[in-house]
Parts: sequence; structure tokens; C-alpha cells
Amino acid sequence: MLDFINTILEHLAMTAAGVAIAVLIGTLAGIWISRKTAFAGPVLYIADVIQTIPSLALLAILMIVFGLGDLTVIIGLCLYSLLPVIRNTYTGLTAIPPSIREAARGMGMSSIQSLIKVELPLAVPMILSGIRIAFVTALGTAVIGVLIGSGGLGYIIYRGIQALDWGMIIEGTIPVVLLSLLAQYVFNKLQRLEKRRKINV
Repeated sequence: MLDFINTILEHLAMTAAGVAIAVLIGTLAGIWISRKTAFAGPVLYIADVIQTIPSLALLAILMIVFGLGDLTVIIGLCLYSLLPVIRNTYTGLTAIPPSIREAARGMGMSSIQSLIKVELPLAVPMILSGIRIAFVTALGTAVIGVLIGSGGLGYIIYRGIQALDWGMIIEGTIPVVLLSLLAQYVFNKLQRLEKRRKINV
């Protein structure tokens, strides 16, 4: 039982690490292209191209560069998570009416102050939506990391396939499904709380 719990925690840790890095890079990239809109098309196109690469092929390419193990999977999950984070950050910021930015400037705020105190808080629900998509997708994608030497729930599923043991396959699959449902619930809850907070303000 303890080994099973550790396997779930390892799967969550890999997923969280990959998505966290993607959130840092993707949010900054989304902010940048919302300010430099001429670069929005190319940046989103590159992220979209990465997203279209088959997951096994991407992990195989990364394995050649970084070797076997969890690090390679984390990098792969980060790359796969970039598109929804960048796109939703960009969409959330560019959807803010120009009048709100002008009002912030009229109050004496600098561009950075306006971004931090006004624009990003307004874009939070959209950004959270992108993170939710990235996290749920990464939970499933992390399963195939076992093929390049990582751990997590994919290891249980892979052992089940090798042994033709449906019980073991289901044992590895159900936690992935439950974690995905839990992640969607948590992020949806956060989005609703944020929307209520803005209404009350």
C-alpha cells in the first residue's frame, strides 16, 4: 500500500513540476506577447507546433538529449503545457478593455503597476483555465514516461500490459482518472472563487 501511495505521489510530483515550469515560462511569454503583439503569432505558432508532436516522439527526442528518467519527462510535460498557458494568458490580458488600462494610467500607475495590480488580477480566471487544461493533460501524458525510464503510475500500467493483468492496468489507470477529476474540480472552484471576489470588489 505504501509503495502504491509513493507511486501516486511520484506521478503527481512529475506532473506538478512540469506544469509549474510551464506556468512560469508561459505566463511570462503570454504577458510579453500581449505587450508586443507582433510576436504573438510566431510564439503561439511555435507552442502549437510543439503541441502537435506525438508525445512518444517528443519524449524520444528529449531522451537522446537528456537521457532516461524523470527529468526528461518533466521537460516534456513542460513543453506540452506551454500552449494553453501562453494562449490563455495572452487572451486574458488582451481581452481587458483599453479604458481600464487608461484609468489605471490616469491614477498614476506605471505600466508594470497596471499589469500587476489591475490587468493580471482581471486575467486570473482565464489563466487558471489554461493551467487546468495543462495540468489535466499532463497527468495523462506522464503515464507514457515509463517508456523512457521514469516512474509514476505509468509503471503499474506498463507492468500490467506486460503481464496481461487487467487488474494491474486498472489499478494504475483509476488513480490517473481520479486525479484528473480532482484537479478539474479544484481549478473550477478557484475560478469561481476568483469571479465572486471580483464581483464583491
